Amino acid sequence: MGLVSNAILRTTAGAFILNSGLSKAKMDEETYGYLKGMASTGVPQVNKLSDKQFGQALTAAEIALGAALLCPIVPAKVAGLGLAGFGAGMLTMYFKNDDMTLEDGIRPSQEGTALAKDIFLVSSGLALITSRKGLL
Repeated sequence: MGLVSNAILRTTAGAFILNSGLSKAKMDEETYGYLKGMASTGVPQVNKLSDKQFGQALTAAEIALGAALLCPIVPAKVAGLGLAGFGAGMLTMYFKNDDMTLEDGIRPSQEGTALAKDIFLVSSGLALITSRKGLL
């Protein structure tokens, strides 16, 4: 994968995730609780955190990942690992919630479409991880 391809993957995903994190910084504790409830379907351990702790951690993680993707001094493989890991975490909510998929457990239901699209985060992260050394 070339320099331009890496830059496109990093810029689009980075801007989207950074914006998401910055938007979450303004949310109230009730909204953090809703997000924690969603996240707990994929990662039950988040229930150990208060709603506020979860919201602050998610906000910080999204801001850090978005910034890392946008910062060219962060190696592509490192940024890709973060992106693939984040996307995989999002997909746990998709696959562990029966309402998100059709009967086959793979294809998205109407409710699951928003989370199913996170496969693109995983694939973009994997593309960055497998890109040739020395490129963004």
